[in-house]
Amino acid sequence: MQQCARMAALRCPLYSKPHKKTSRRTNLASIFTCSMQPSQNNIKVVINGATKEIGRAAVLAVSKARGLELAGAVDSQLVGQDVGKICGMEEALEIPVLNDLTMVLGSIAQSRGTGVVVDFTEPSTVYDNVKQAAAFGLSSVVYVPKIQLETVTELSGFCEKASMGCLIAPTLSIGSVLLQQAAIQASFHYNNVELVESRSNPSDLPSQEAIQIANNLSDLGQLYNREDITTDNPARGQILGEDGVRVHSLVLPGLTSTTAVHFSGPGEVYTLKHDVASVQCLMPGLILAIRKVVRLKNLIYGLEKFL
Repeated sequence: MQQCARMAALRCPLYSKPHKKTSRRTNLASIFTCSMQPSQNNIKVVINGATKEIGRAAVLAVSKARGLELAGAVDSQLVGQDVGKICGMEEALEIPVLNDLTMVLGSIAQSRGTGVVVDFTEPSTVYDNVKQAAAFGLSSVVYVPKIQLETVTELSGFCEKASMGCLIAPTLSIGSVLLQQAAIQASFHYNNVELVESRSNPSDLPSQEAIQIANNLSDLGQLYNREDITTDNPARGQILGEDGVRVHSLVLPGLTSTTAVHFSGPGEVYTLKHDVASVQCLMPGLILAIRKVVRLKNLIYGLEKFL
């Protein structure tokens, strides 16, 4: 930050010797006009899937974040409309929604700035989107539920060869990541574990978060719930993975999205719980990911690598 301030001072000297007498008002006006110019060191960000709920939240978050600059908005909906107005901002951002990612990437590449494409699209388009971004010298942050493992593997090889950074995040929620890390630590001390999640919408259950937690716990060599691991009673929930981790999903309109991991041992129950009130919970993780991914030369999987 000190270096940026010194550079700004070189571009906009505050105490340069005037050639002629000027008023204090004029000097202040020139200072503020200069300081409001976008910094060349800002990370330029393109939101792909900008008109979705999460895309609109990302537009607002990036626009307010220090050191980031919203440089493009891509979607097949509301094409041509100002993305700032779509997101409810009082003033237009003068950035229209376009449905051509290549066109947006080309304009950013000409500026030779550091850039990141945030991908909120679909599993079927992620591979091509990351390749396009890399071709123009931009890193990628991908948050696309149900992306296939084969796609992740192929992109990992591509990013390694291209020396381009990419984060594929099953979740952008820092709270969710902390819950998963705590669950891994607890699993070494308990032999019984159950996941209980609540959602207002029955689609995509069990959730990606529950699947990720179960996969993490199943990779540790533990065997859970030995007493009834072979039961086929549907009331006991669905087993995720091969080590007996069970998940129970509660669906009711109006419920807060909640994920709870219950561990038990002799004489005690240990519960980890994470509540999600809105999509805003993903924005701190997104901003962190954008700032970190530009330093990478390969693909990483999981936001926890940045914590």
